[in-house]
Amino acid sequence: MQISVMLAVADAPAAAEWYARALGAEQLWNLGSVIGLTVGGAAFFLGEPENNGWDTPEGTGAPTVRIEVFVDDPDTFINRAVEAGADGSRDPIRVHHMPWGPHRQGTFVDPFGHLWFVGDRSPLQRK
Repeated sequence: MQISVMLAVADAPAAAEWYARALGAEQLWNLGSVIGLTVGGAAFFLGEPENNGWDTPEGTGAPTVRIEVFVDDPDTFINRAVEAGADGSRDPIRVHHMPWGPHRQGTFVDPFGHLWFVGDRSPLQRK
């Protein structure tokens, strides 16, 4: 089984360009209004809702998804996104004391309104 997420965006080609520049996303395929991307081997899709039962964060007035990313260096990942125009002020990166140990995590909101949580370790990978 494979589960993927599609982020609602008003302009899929513009969003794909931003994700490539800001997160190093690589394009898997492009149908114009629907584009497949991958970041570090994790696939996700961009789609223009076009009144088909879902909406962008701009349309709802709030984030419509929470994206969790686990990387070796969350500071660099977040800083790259912020330098490309993301808002990193919501929850700056810091150490969280979790049941599985210290977890360095922060957030950013991309220019399309999607909320990203970026951390250094998944509790599922803890030995």
